[in-house]
Amino acid sequence: MSPATISSVYKELQETLTPALGQREATAAARVILEDVRGITQSDIIVNGHRTVEDLTLEKIRGIAAKVRDGEPVQYAIGTARFYGMDFAVTPAVLIPRPETEGLVDMIVNDHDGRRDLRILDCGTGSGCIAIALARTLPFARVDAIDISDAALALARENASTLKVAGSVNFKKEDIMTLEAAPQEYDIIVSNPPYIAEKEAAAMDDRVKSFEPSTALFVPDDDPLVFYRKIATYAIKSLKAGRRIYFEINPLFADGMKRLLTDTGFADVDIQRDYIGRNRYASATKPTVK
Repeated sequence: MSPATISSVYKELQETLTPALGQREATAAARVILEDVRGITQSDIIVNGHRTVEDLTLEKIRGIAAKVRDGEPVQYAIGTARFYGMDFAVTPAVLIPRPETEGLVDMIVNDHDGRRDLRILDCGTGSGCIAIALARTLPFARVDAIDISDAALALARENASTLKVAGSVNFKKEDIMTLEAAPQEYDIIVSNPPYIAEKEAAAMDDRVKSFEPSTALFVPDDDPLVFYRKIATYAIKSLKAGRRIYFEINPLFADGMKRLLTDTGFADVDIQRDYIGRNRYASATKPTVK
């Protein structure tokens, strides 16, 4: 039997994954697996396709491919997800970071360009992706990051250590629904809380429903803004005057979010679109005292 090469393994991965993912997604997943396991880039596939893949490496690649073929998201199968130019450890204890959430970080960074020593709160931190991205991007930012899950917090602390911001992010266990206000403490409060209505579950990818934590995904059909209402109520007391709150939101409830923020007492409420044109972000300012 001929030794396995980069080209042959790449082809094998595509053939294994296409029935489960479709050709386009299978090709992307094959590249992610090769790069994660052996550091093989797309250029290597083209230029160095003749190079041999070692037996132990091939065994690991095939094991990951089997998990993905059987329904596991590729990020969980390899144990990492790319977010804001960084590799985050992920497990089914946390949501897989997504490109939409990178847009939320971009909004905050763009709004605070040149600012230093900002105090930030990330509500429902999960893998820590938002908190860590902000700690690494905003100069001398101090970030508090809360979550109700011990497993998520352990993973977030691991990510902060790996990405060298452990001293800038304070992770602590808190329930969003029982937060006690900290008067005028923060410059920025940000959250990507659960926002998918239960009625939307039927149309979702089985990989998401079967592996990602349902408590971080779903909200009741009769109160889909439950987490936003609590965080906004907390933020109107805990933000410094003139500072902003930022949310990733469900596009179905954009109008409701705008009303909620206005009714809570915020000003300059802004709804912005994501990279595919859907209403995905809400931000607002705590008014200054006149």
